[in-house]
Amino acid sequence: MDSNRTIAVAQGAPGMSADRKAAIWIGVLYIIGTVVLILSAVVTNGVLTGPAYMAQVAAQPNRLALGALLVLLAGFSIAMVPVVFWPVGRRYNETLAMGYVVFRGALEGVLYIVLALCWLLLNALSTQPDAAPLADFVRTAQVVISDQLIAIPFALGALMFSYLLYQSRLVPRWLSVWGLVGAALYLVPSLGSMFGLSLGILMAPTAVQEMVMAAWLIAKGFSPAAPAADPVSETSGRQAAASGTASAA
Repeated sequence: MDSNRTIAVAQGAPGMSADRKAAIWIGVLYIIGTVVLILSAVVTNGVLTGPAYMAQVAAQPNRLALGALLVLLAGFSIAMVPVVFWPVGRRYNETLAMGYVVFRGALEGVLYIVLALCWLLLNALSTQPDAAPLADFVRTAQVVISDQLIAIPFALGALMFSYLLYQSRLVPRWLSVWGLVGAALYLVPSLGSMFGLSLGILMAPTAVQEMVMAAWLIAKGFSPAAPAADPVSETSGRQAAASGTASAA
């Protein structure tokens, strides 16, 4: 018997296992992160465009401040997804589950914090008469982060997550394959923007897939999967095989 799975069920409320709770939370966090990121883009739209962007920031400082708060909320929501998934994913592939935590939980989360910091710095610099050179640098940095850097840990983490889901069959395979293809495509616009190419449409498959998966996890939860690997059983099996080989020799 898989002792980890037994413990996960026992910890949940009556009628709902810990894995079912985790699936619901993951779905909710995905939706919160996506909606809040969209709101941050709407709130800050147009503020940092044009040569007179510092005057626009100074005239509407609350827009960047609110955008920064929304980005921080989105970053927290997205960073919590791999944390919530960790107890489930580690039973099937601990390396991929940890990679998911590192790339989407830590690296992507840090970039969202830096992006919010850039916006708050621009708010502060907009009141300084001689801050234009520094403000230009900060604006360029936030463009590079949002258009190029964030997509890299996002896509790598999504690849690990989708492959783990494919391997474990925790969700239908059509959904995990969609995630694998979408994550690979998601890297292309980020790399293309480094060479002046605009390929943002290739991010759409992943955006839709995440919302479909969020709805699936909230409504259905994780699918009954093959038993998770039991490290103790695997070690015993290898030792027995080795002993048998030695005896035969």
